[in-house]
Amino acid sequence: MGGGMRILALVLVLAAGAAAAAPRAHLPQADQPPAEHWNIVGLESSGEIIVDHWGIAHIYAASERDAFFLQGYNAARDRLWQIDLWRKRGLGLLSASLGPAYVDQDRAARLFLYRGDMTAEWAAYAPGARDEVEAFVAGINAYVGEVRAGTRPLPVEFTLTHSLPEPWMAEDVVRIRSHALVGNVTSEVLRARVACVAGLAADALRKRLMPPHTPVIPAGVDPCVVTADVLKDYILGTEAVAFSPATAKVAALDLPSFADGQAQEGSNNWVVAPSRTATGRPLLANDPHRQLGVPALRYIVQLSAPGLAVIGAGEPALPGVSFGHNDFGAFGLTIFGIDQEDLYVYALNPANPDQYRYGDRWEAMAVIHDTIPVKGEAPRAVELRFTRHGPVLDDDPAHGRAFALRTVWNQPGASGYFASSWFTHARTWADFTAAHDHWGAPPLNLVWADISGAIGWAASGLTPRRPNWDGLLPVPGDGRYEWNGFLTGDELPVSLNPAKGWFATANEMNLPPDYPAEARKVSFEWNDRSRIDRIDEVLAANAHVSIADSQALQTDSHPAMARRLLALAAPLSSPDPQVAAALVRLKAWDGDETVESVPAAIYEVWAVKHLGPAVVERLAPAARPVMGVPALDAILAALEHPGPGFGPDPVAGRDAVLLASLQGALGELASRLGPDMNGWAWGRLHHAAWSPAIAVLADPTLRAAMSVGPAPIPGGASSPRAGAYTPGDFDVNHGASVRMVIDVGAWDNSVVVNTPGQSGDPASDHYRDLFPLWAAGSYVPLLFSRSAVEAQAERVIAVSPGS
Repeated sequence: MGGGMRILALVLVLAAGAAAAAPRAHLPQADQPPAEHWNIVGLESSGEIIVDHWGIAHIYAASERDAFFLQGYNAARDRLWQIDLWRKRGLGLLSASLGPAYVDQDRAARLFLYRGDMTAEWAAYAPGARDEVEAFVAGINAYVGEVRAGTRPLPVEFTLTHSLPEPWMAEDVVRIRSHALVGNVTSEVLRARVACVAGLAADALRKRLMPPHTPVIPAGVDPCVVTADVLKDYILGTEAVAFSPATAKVAALDLPSFADGQAQEGSNNWVVAPSRTATGRPLLANDPHRQLGVPALRYIVQLSAPGLAVIGAGEPALPGVSFGHNDFGAFGLTIFGIDQEDLYVYALNPANPDQYRYGDRWEAMAVIHDTIPVKGEAPRAVELRFTRHGPVLDDDPAHGRAFALRTVWNQPGASGYFASSWFTHARTWADFTAAHDHWGAPPLNLVWADISGAIGWAASGLTPRRPNWDGLLPVPGDGRYEWNGFLTGDELPVSLNPAKGWFATANEMNLPPDYPAEARKVSFEWNDRSRIDRIDEVLAANAHVSIADSQALQTDSHPAMARRLLALAAPLSSPDPQVAAALVRLKAWDGDETVESVPAAIYEVWAVKHLGPAVVERLAPAARPVMGVPALDAILAALEHPGPGFGPDPVAGRDAVLLASLQGALGELASRLGPDMNGWAWGRLHHAAWSPAIAVLADPTLRAAMSVGPAPIPGGASSPRAGAYTPGDFDVNHGASVRMVIDVGAWDNSVVVNTPGQSGDPASDHYRDLFPLWAAGSYVPLLFSRSAVEAQAERVIAVSPGS
């Protein structure tokens, strides 16, 4: 079918069926679906891909090699545009498909590719990992070949961009580093900018340090030389691809907004011992929080072959799964706050700006001359500069300065999430800790629960040793501030079978009280404790945790942070009738951010949008233009312990700020929702409505067909049911795309949801079918046994070797 006809068909299909997308959580057992037979070049033996009613593919192969081959083929079947764009963005090949507007982004992406020894890189992962990647890539290429030959449909996005999918090489998968979450260079730059304009102490309003720690400006660096522009290439190289209908210009980028988006990344997980579950079996729950949108960030898949049985979710462009289970144990992840980045500042040689001061000499930068292919134009020659520490992000010869990034991305084994290859065949706690010992990036809280009844946690990731500084600010690149290797696995905390019977993480500072935090300097920047406090509270009160209990906790909409603000509001009063009425509602609120809640709307608009800027304006007004959105945890800490910055009577000054910011929030609510407070509701503001970035190139009808939502969403960024949003519009943009609860050993009882759906094809029933379930806090079965899968088969694709 031609590109134009495919778009027309897509519009007609979606116009007829979009409204009919309904939850499928309780479908009856299906009739036997009609069999399909596909011949695939590169497949070695016959197998099957069974797609269940919820779009989850269950792959049955005659060998492990064929299982990973079919995983790649199936990923391309469901997500070809997404994974092709992932590859092109990561390798710096956007311009070849999309045109000259992307040359700068391509150049930036190439700065962050792994350029080290590939033998060491492959050796850093589990045995056989290279074979898995090669089979996976061969499967992708088989499908790409069929699309390019016209025997499989070309996804509509390629038609919109007048481009084609390209073949992969195995090393592409692991050399791309820029998709993984590491930290904390953006925070270093923001801290330097705050220190320049308002003093280093003012940064405590932006980010609260834990364990308590007092940063100092490193000797040899003037924080005022660190401008936001030094991270332009970093942002370009790590940000998503943007599109524009007319010019395909890369979207404008600004550091505070980028940093605010990073701060919203989070996750929850917990493991519960048999002694505290309703079934007497261990339980594992995981709901990683990342940017939400269309298509889903992650993909759920099952791989089955002799010696291989694993199911779970992962990045669709990676083989295997990142969290899920095999026959013996379940594994999950959340971000653990290891500081894996540093910004170095160099003095340049006035006579030769390609040289920088290191020790008592001028050292030459390494210069790579690269060529970027450009659609419709001649290739562009670019230069990539590197110091001994890493890629040069910015240079300013006129002022004799340059800036480079040192990051764990340069180390073997730091391909994002691919160390999960160790989980595929893990059977025991010892096997699980092998993954812990080899984990590179992103830094994670890994949790485990197995059929023997064991549960545990391991903080994991490459952790630089910084002998003489804390990693919180840029440092001179002259040799005074060097990493001294990395912490070993036994220097990071682990916990096996904790006495309380469960272990939970939510990106909080969870170093044990006796951990030598100042000596090892793992990190001083973490998410606040709001989600973990609520999770621990609920788990501690329940001696018989069930699957349903964990589902309820994953979708719990009580922000523990609200209690702190409400405690400050308790003694407040106001002669203003609107403010007084709001205080009455807040003081009577049960703390549940339901979509119908009036006080939830008041609290969120007040706490997230108005309170922080008001406090910063009072205590450090010079910092407001450079700070971005201050962390609510840090703002509340300043309010709970008011100092002289609030005036001669700090408590009265603080209360005045509280009341004035509340009044501002009420004014905004009246403007948005009308003057009658009785008609306000959190769900009228807090919506999930997503369109893929490519939709701006579509006509209005197709754009609507590619979009999902809107739906009102309970909770907020600090409740377990994370629903972070942009304060300007309250649209939900970060949260749990996948929620998973695993009954260890009784695997077919497990449940999952992936929003908005498994497919990346807007014409598929599985493009948006899981969105209403996700929005409602519902789940679908995560089926594992062959009999259970066959009973809920919607589509059976028999596959055979092709010629």
